[in-house]
Amino acid sequence: MSALTTVALWCAALGCGLMAGVYFTFSAFGMTALGRIPTEGGIAAMQSINRVIVRSPFMPLFLGTTILSLVLAGVAVVEWSERGDLPMLVAGVVYFFSMFVCTAVFNVPFNNALDAADPRSPKGAALWARYLRTWTRWNHVRTIGSTLASGLFIWSLASRLS
Repeated sequence: MSALTTVALWCAALGCGLMAGVYFTFSAFGMTALGRIPTEGGIAAMQSINRVIVRSPFMPLFLGTTILSLVLAGVAVVEWSERGDLPMLVAGVVYFFSMFVCTAVFNVPFNNALDAADPRSPKGAALWARYLRTWTRWNHVRTIGSTLASGLFIWSLASRLS
């Protein structure tokens, strides 16, 4: 196993684990807490979170783990004879679809709609009620997928090092 692949697997496992933690925070208690405050405040808080997160260390981690996961999936296909290639391939595919595609197709459009909403309007309140249910449901997918990918990258690493 190349040293570069070893380092990449460590980075992917840790990066996916960090992403799982971010998503877990929202799934486990963040959205519930936002849903318990008055609608106007919950919407305003989530709008602020959505604006801040894209200018934070979250974005390099988000994009970096996505790229690294796809690269490692490609390495697994090319190397296919190495131990740990199957979990590495599955981790890359699971992460890409459950985290990146889910975010792009479901969570970001909800974020954009919420950003355009007036927190004081009835339409904004209706959107917020739907957002709390649906956005959070898709966030659960991201949490589970990121956790699974982290575990699979660890499995791949352990298989290759044994």
